[in-house]
Amino acid sequence: MPEPLDTVFAELRQQLLDPQSLVRAIASGRRHNAEVKWRRVELRPVQLKAGLRLQIVEYDERQAHTRNAGYEDDAGRAVDDLLALGFSNWHVKSVTAEIQVRITRKGEAQVHRVSERPADQNLGHNRAKARLLDADDPFWQAVGIAGADGKVKPSRQDKYRQVEEFIRELDTVLKPELVPAGRALRVVDLGCGNAHLSFAAYRYLTKMRGLDVTLVGVDVKRQARERNNALAAQLGWDGIRFVEGTIAGAPVDGADVVLALHACDTATDDALARAVQWQAPVVLAAPCCHHDIQTQLRSHPAPGAYGMVTRHGILRERLADILTDAFRAALMRMAGYRVDVVEFVPSQHTPRNTMLRAIRTDTPPDAAVTAQYAELVETWGVRPHLAALI
Repeated sequence: MPEPLDTVFAELRQQLLDPQSLVRAIASGRRHNAEVKWRRVELRPVQLKAGLRLQIVEYDERQAHTRNAGYEDDAGRAVDDLLALGFSNWHVKSVTAEIQVRITRKGEAQVHRVSERPADQNLGHNRAKARLLDADDPFWQAVGIAGADGKVKPSRQDKYRQVEEFIRELDTVLKPELVPAGRALRVVDLGCGNAHLSFAAYRYLTKMRGLDVTLVGVDVKRQARERNNALAAQLGWDGIRFVEGTIAGAPVDGADVVLALHACDTATDDALARAVQWQAPVVLAAPCCHHDIQTQLRSHPAPGAYGMVTRHGILRERLADILTDAFRAALMRMAGYRVDVVEFVPSQHTPRNTMLRAIRTDTPPDAAVTAQYAELVETWGVRPHLAALI
């Protein structure tokens, strides 16, 4: 049942200003008709030479801004200002309990309180980057990333980092204005496999961002559909489901967010083409292998002196990777998207660490981009698969 907002905020304020109890707090999302300066704010107590301080890390679209407020003077005012900003979601974890607050369009507070085993505080000022999802969240165990002890398995650390950083990219690009009003956010994970990303995305968007979400995972394997739907039922998550089918032909009506993590070879092209077909506002794709262009490069001589590159298998493979993703980025731009090609996770966790991050702008094709794309295709004598699809 909804609770009075003033009462809930008073409870939050008390927890946020208790340096002996607070572990971490996160504010995110934007209340209806509110303007929020920060994309996300994180708070935690830190021990400095000058004494205990409340560390406040405020994230805009580009970077994090950190300040340390004294409990005897600045912290109270800082917390009051944050509570008044208009965030739609608060998640506060203490040494004994956890409280999650979602503020509805009507300005009511939906509150979920959990009593759990005590959590440890970390008062160090310098520490590793904060996780968007706690490693001991039960869903990690359900999907096989964590063991029965609630800790990430040593053999699954790389996958955990890949999924965590992918979610961080999603959090960065999914701005409030891209979240539809009046209906659930539709997310589709194309080529979901064991659905580590699907479950993590659903958990983050619903728990940490407080969004109403429907997520569909698509995979060609029947076993994947059956296993993943069973896990969703086990977790009690009725907003997530999995279907069997190809990326190009799966029975999905549309999407606001399209995800594709390591869809092999031209399957990434299929995912991008489906996103364009749906006119999805947000597309995040981390490609896997790039066999199609590699095969085409082997079939005819390279232009000019580039034969010195393509004669070596490993260099030809790396060149094919670069060309493939350059073609994809150009084609997505020509289809009305703003595109960035970024490294989303360090290479020690996967050599396939490139991501195409696309936001739909409906900008008409740029003549210079179109001309450069045509020249690059002609120079190398290849036909990108994505071009044939869109």
